[in-house]
Amino acid sequence: MRTVGSVEVVVSTYNHPRALDLLLHALLRQSQPDFRICIADDGSGPQTAELIAAWQQRLGPRLRHIWQADRGFRKNRILNKAIASSTADYLVFLDGDCLPSEHFVARHLALARPRRFCTGGVIRLTLAASEAVQAPGVDSGEVFTPSWLTSHDALRSTSARLKAGLYPPWASLLAERLTTVRRTWNGGNSSTARINLIRVNGFDENFGYGAEDIELGFRLNNAGVRGVHLRYTAPVLHLEHQRDYAHPDERVRNKQAARQALRQGKTTTAHGIVEL
Repeated sequence: MRTVGSVEVVVSTYNHPRALDLLLHALLRQSQPDFRICIADDGSGPQTAELIAAWQQRLGPRLRHIWQADRGFRKNRILNKAIASSTADYLVFLDGDCLPSEHFVARHLALARPRRFCTGGVIRLTLAASEAVQAPGVDSGEVFTPSWLTSHDALRSTSARLKAGLYPPWASLLAERLTTVRRTWNGGNSSTARINLIRVNGFDENFGYGAEDIELGFRLNNAGVRGVHLRYTAPVLHLEHQRDYAHPDERVRNKQAARQALRQGKTTTAHGIVEL
């Protein structure tokens, strides 16, 4: 494993304490345990605060919580606050509804390079499967096994079966190199050196919900920080849930703005970390 310095896992969350609790259980069973955790909270209420306080009793200074008032979807802003306040050299990003398997952090660190970002994939669970996930199954690793995922209808595509390890390891590694999927930043499963994010001024805070993170990956690419896939070797389980803040039209606008940033060779944003 390549040495990257200190590591922090940044977890974005908003009013989904059950998923956040399961995620923290998953982070406790990582094969690479030497990292801190930052919960970047976009205005969650008392239930989330109580859950995090209980986990802070358990994890101590390893876990920090930053919060901002709920004024609509401002995920990029709270992530910029997390980046600006972090003292870690390397940052791994997770959405609060995504559960990492035990080698998740280790795989990100194994692929880390100074001028690189890593981008991963998800195995999407149905609402019924998501509700079937419980803490004991996360602690034991059962919910990450091909047998559990198959029995809960999560492995219907070849891509999902590769991610779940149903094929030999070389097949997943080969798929990672040959996939034609664009190496964009995926906020639910991505990482890079903190200095790379500072150089491009972090996330663009003008983006609302829906593909709000891919523009960052385009700017990193334009700045010479290239993406590499770990979509088949470090996937996360995505828990399905209601999103009252989702607006399809906004997602379309975000994608259009991201493609424009790529075409224009844009490397920084005027609405990022420096403006906090």
